This record gives sequence, structure tokens and C-alpha cells, in this order.
Amino acid sequence: MAESSSSRLIDLFQKHGQSPWLDNLRRNYITTGQLERYLALGVRGLTSNPTIFQKAIQDSSDYDEQLVQLSTRQLSVADTYWELVLKDISDAAEVFSELFKKTEGQDGHVSVEVDPHLSYDADATVQAAIALRSRLKVPNVLIKIPATTAGLIAIENLVSRGFNINVTLIFSLERYEAVLEAYVSGLEKLALESPEKVKDVVGVASFFISRVDAVVDMELAALDTAISHKFAGKSAILQAQMAYLHFLSVEQSQRWKKLEAIGAHLQRPLWASTSPKNPLYKDTLYVDELIGRNTVNTIPEDTMLAFYDHGVASQSLQETPGDTPHLWNELLSTGIDFVSISQKLEADGVRSFEQSFDALLESLDTKIRDIRGR
Repeated sequence: MAESSSSRLIDLFQKHGQSPWLDNLRRNYITTGQLERYLALGVRGLTSNPTIFQKAIQDSSDYDEQLVQLSTRQLSVADTYWELVLKDISDAAEVFSELFKKTEGQDGHVSVEVDPHLSYDADATVQAAIALRSRLKVPNVLIKIPATTAGLIAIENLVSRGFNINVTLIFSLERYEAVLEAYVSGLEKLALESPEKVKDVVGVASFFISRVDAVVDMELAALDTAISHKFAGKSAILQAQMAYLHFLSVEQSQRWKKLEAIGAHLQRPLWASTSPKNPLYKDTLYVDELIGRNTVNTIPEDTMLAFYDHGVASQSLQETPGDTPHLWNELLSTGIDFVSISQKLEADGVRSFEQSFDALLESLDTKIRDIRGR
């Protein structure tokens, strides 16, 4: 892949105000210089999750040298996991450190998620985030917190302490609105206690896309009506557009203007799960159709490379309501239960991360036993 001074990824930010982040991390990205090459192509940040680390560590020899070193310290398997993960996070954060400084903390972030088993325990999530933050010696890290009901409590608590948070696993408009409310409320509390710290807080809200379409498309197909066919492959984008309109309304509110006056940064919408599940859809659909000012798209590697090659960089997210609310209400008129769908997707998402986390710990335990048995 030839590097260039301009690319579609660069255009996303320079022409349209969207930050493309990479939704993947492997140790060889850092050791081979691949992450620096992606940075040169226009990537402005990076996200990770337990599933990403399972794939990176479980079947790779890239971590063996560090595992041998760690095996002499009599650490628990979980502590070993965090040693591996936090090295990758810290090293990746170093790659993005100059961009972080250049943008005054708006980009150049790397995200790391708390133990997914804590997703329904607000207090434990807060303590885990505090522990992670204390172990990381770099400023450009976002702590990922799932948007469960317990997570909402933790998010407000952590933002009120000045933490930078990436809220993950958002599947519905209602939950997105609650997440943004938690962020703003947390900043208001911080402003009362330490107004000088407000300007240092940033955050993103990760709204999942393709997983929503995968479920809703099946229900639309089952209805088999003119209206249901009209929205095939469009419901997730439409819901994201509604979320973006809510974001813009909060941005213009007097409540937010008071925080903005003391230097606050509004939590940006981040589009996640942006690789289409349906092979009939264009491979860059969820990048092409979700481009707008003050947003982030965290893009899986294959989709990112496809967009770099043949994506369409244009201002596709509308900043005025237009027909969007009407179309959203028309979609809701089909009777599809978005509340139940989002609840199931959230539970499935948490469970998937838990399973990945547990599977990786089992694999690490086996590797450590093998090393110690040599």
C-alpha cells in the first residue's frame, strides 16, 4: 500500500470533520511499523475490546517473549492478561501521542475496555476504571465502559472525576440519549468541584450499526410489506442519523453552552460495528453513509482498507432534520420492537465480550503452564 499526502481517510477529517479510527490492535502493528503507516494514511485513533485481544493473543507467537518474562513473576492469569494488554495499549498510545498533542487531546486516543464481567456492577466498574487509569502512564487513553444501566451510573461518576470515557455497546436511540445525558451531568458535577478540569475531559459514545441492521433486516423481511422492503439495509443508518440530530440539538442547547463557555468538549458520536454483515451490501456502506462533522467512525481493518481504496468521502450525515424524523416514525409504524432488539443486542454484546475474555484467559493459562513446565 503506497502512502500518500492525501487519501480518502485524510479527507474524512480535513473536508468533513470526521475522525477515522482503527477498530483493531495487534502487537505486530507496533513492532512492524504498520500502525505508523496507518497513521500516515489518515487514521486518527484506535479502539480495542476483549474479542480483538483474544484474536490477537490466542493464536499468535508475538506475545511469547513477554509471556516467558511474566511467567517468572507468579502472576495470576488475569494479571498476566492485563500486563499483555496494557503494554499494547501503551505502545499504541505512544504512536498516536504527537497527534494527541497536535489536536489538544481531541484525537490520537487508544481505547481499552474494563473487564466485561463488571458490566452490570456500577461500583466495580468505577473501581476497575480507576485501577486501569492508574496503571497507564500515557494521557491519550479512553477507558471503555458498556452502556448498560449500571454503566450509565459509572459513566456519570467517572466523568465527574475527570475521566475520559469511550461508552460502548449502544444499540438504541433512547440509550444513546441516556449516555449523552450521563456525560453532560458528569461534566456539570465536575464543573462545580473543579471547573479548571472540565476542559481536559473528552469522550465518545459508540453507537453500533451493522448488528442492528442484521436483526432488523430479518424482521423487515418477515413482514414482507412495501414499507418493510423500503427500509431493508437502511434502519441502522436512519437510527444513527436520529442520534446525530440529537447530538446536534444538545450541542446547541443553553445547558451545553454554559459548559462550553468554560472549555468543555461535547462527547462525540462514534459509529462502531461498521462492517456490513450482509455480503450483498457495499463493503463501505457504513462509512460512506455516516460521515458528519464532530463524529468518529471506528473502522475494522478490512473495511478501512476498502474505504481507502474505493469509498465515497462526502458529507452524508445531514445537519438539519429534513425527512429523517418522518422516515424514522414510518419505520417504527411497522411495529418492529426496537427496544427489545436493542436489549437483546446489548446482552449478546456483553456476553460475547465475556466469552472472549474467558477463552483468552484459558488459553493464557495453558501457555503459562507450558512455559513453566519446560
